[in-house]
Amino acid sequence: MGRTENTELTVLCLVEDGHKVLLQNRIKDSWRCFTFPGGHVEPGESAAHAVIREMKEETGLNIKQPRLAGIKSFPIDNGKDEGRYIVLLYKTDKFEGEITSSSEGEISWIDRDDLANLDVVEDFFETLKVLDDPGISELDYLKSSDHSTYRYM
Repeated sequence: MGRTENTELTVLCLVEDGHKVLLQNRIKDSWRCFTFPGGHVEPGESAAHAVIREMKEETGLNIKQPRLAGIKSFPIDNGKDEGRYIVLLYKTDKFEGEITSSSEGEISWIDRDDLANLDVVEDFFETLKVLDDPGISELDYLKSSDHSTYRYM
């Protein structure tokens, strides 16, 4: 076994406005429901530039001072041992502009008190825990044939 693996590098961002968070109701079949907006880091692009670009493309907002808050990793789920996704988790409360939805899904400001009532992606609350708790830096997603396990670091 080699010392390298296939890796897809992506970013997500928690954009906050007071007690509200910006979420995307994704329409993609493989990742449908409410989640944080984000996307892939392009070849040669820094992660910070990727999160700024992705937020503009998917939300219409020009975010400022995104802060790396943690990492999430999970296996590429294609039936083979093909590597993993690395998701860099950012957060900010500094932005300009008005929200606009994209072809990825509808963008909405959601009050934190209403999050439990939403249809969210599988690991939404585990990811939010990493974003909210400065004592946690990583969420490792381990998948076996009969269940999923999350490990915090």
